[in-house]
Amino acid sequence: MKQVCGHWLWEDVAELEKTLTLRNGRDRSVRFRHPWIFASAIDEINGEPEPGETLLVKAANGEALGRASYSPGSQIRARMLTFDADEEVDERFFQGRIKAAIDLRKECIPSGVTNAMRIVHGESDGLPGLIVDRYDQMLVVQILTAGMERNREMIFDLLMQMTKAQGIYERSDVDVRTLEGLPERVGLARGKWNESAIEIFENGLRFNVDIAGGQKTGFFLDQRDNRKAIQPYVHQKSVLNCFCYTGAFSVYALDSGAQKVLSIDSSGAALEGLKQNVALNGQDQSRSEVMNADIFKVLRTFRDQARKFDVIILDPPKFAPTVAQAEKAARGYKDINLLAFKLLNPGGTLFTFSCSGGISRDLFQKIVASAALDAKLDARIVGQLSQAPDHPVGIHFPEGFYLKGLICKV
Repeated sequence: MKQVCGHWLWEDVAELEKTLTLRNGRDRSVRFRHPWIFASAIDEINGEPEPGETLLVKAANGEALGRASYSPGSQIRARMLTFDADEEVDERFFQGRIKAAIDLRKECIPSGVTNAMRIVHGESDGLPGLIVDRYDQMLVVQILTAGMERNREMIFDLLMQMTKAQGIYERSDVDVRTLEGLPERVGLARGKWNESAIEIFENGLRFNVDIAGGQKTGFFLDQRDNRKAIQPYVHQKSVLNCFCYTGAFSVYALDSGAQKVLSIDSSGAALEGLKQNVALNGQDQSRSEVMNADIFKVLRTFRDQARKFDVIILDPPKFAPTVAQAEKAARGYKDINLLAFKLLNPGGTLFTFSCSGGISRDLFQKIVASAALDAKLDARIVGQLSQAPDHPVGIHFPEGFYLKGLICKV
């Protein structure tokens, strides 16, 4: 910009753009297409950007590397939206990313399997901080970052146009929004909804989903394939389902001829949902027992009573959202797996999971192995499980690979 005859003239349009410049030597992860830029990697930010605004990202030598959304309140100070510095982040950009995400689900989820799936999965779909789950004719959306919050209205308009959904219910009520400096927001955002549970189907089974009051967006869609994976192991077996929530694993076990299923959760409302799902599928209530209790205490009581089961399912909540919490979480995972191993009959099967981003697959396997060792048991891993394909993992974003599961035979 220069002054001529008392007027300011723009020498270069690029000079107007707000920019983020990385420290010398801190551009490696961006060049490797990892979407997160931490505060410690930033040398300077020019232009006084607002929260959520899109910035041009530059290396220390001035080379343009792409564009990122700005989150001044978070240690992840910016999230890459595009690694093409010439690509504009506008309505056309969001329309293209959402369309690509929807098209991917059409390829990876066969028609007729389910009417409920994740259609946008954050960073792995090139839209950091945006989660969109479809339950029949309703969309449930979580907006987790300042960048998506800034474009919220546009995103909602595009989702309604592109999915022909009946409505959008927002569940932006997660802790990460606090780190982004954003308030919680819950409620109907677009269209209509009669405020009743939504019935979905999955692999021939039916479930009620409470999108307003349920955990996450109402249902654990990422476990779809893993629920099906238990079916060959449960016929005529006694099954213990821990952290059962509304009982999707229990319904699959009953459908596959389990002799008895005991489902335990600390939420009475979730257990009522389980009973409704068992009834919805016309299953024998006498084969389904529920217990409202603390899992850790109950497992210890069962151990002291020498109670045994043929199949145990451990699907606990997130113990370690970050690597910093991994050590403490590891103790919790070892404790419940050790107790589970002690409750298994000879030849029994343990399905054990971790959804903690701070626990790697390798570490999780070591924790389970240590639990088996302390239980004085030999066990074999006969299957490794992960999230369903509508929860894809960006190949340059290993943090997206969050759900780990093992099938262990004693």
